[in-house]
Amino acid sequence: MTLASKITLIRVAFIPAYMILMYLSGGQPGVWMYLSLAVFIIASLTDYVDGQIARKCNQVSDFGKFLDPLADKLLVIAAMCMFCQWGTFPAWALMIVLTREFAVTGLRLVAVGKGKVIAAGQSGKVKTASTMIGLCVLMSFPTIVWLAWTVLAVILVTTVYSGIEYFIQNWKCLWD
Repeated sequence: MTLASKITLIRVAFIPAYMILMYLSGGQPGVWMYLSLAVFIIASLTDYVDGQIARKCNQVSDFGKFLDPLADKLLVIAAMCMFCQWGTFPAWALMIVLTREFAVTGLRLVAVGKGKVIAAGQSGKVKTASTMIGLCVLMSFPTIVWLAWTVLAVILVTTVYSGIEYFIQNWKCLWD
């Protein structure tokens, strides 16, 4: 296993700690929320670090192409679930995000069955970065309603756009 993949696994390992801290925060500003924010930021930064190492050290692998987006999904969905539980992130919005994630994952599985690996595209990377930054904003200011709706709008627009782009660019995988 490459160093890049090990760093990605560290991101996955941060998720239970993050969720415990978020649960202890009760969705309110304070020490637990800010500790969960710190864990989330560290976990999010591993996404950048593992990518840099994979490219610079020639450690790009099919396993990494699979694991990296999965780790991202698990981290951000964990945060969204906590905010959904507290009513900050509406369930319908979480369903849109989950639908996109399952659809793109399904597309990737079909592609793998045909010998093709679909790596993360640029719009997917923008979606991941804007989602992670948006969730950090929500953790920093969890009680500002207009800010929560702005973050929600950014997450939904980038999520839907990148999902549509994945299908447009890889449509042939479904029909070949």
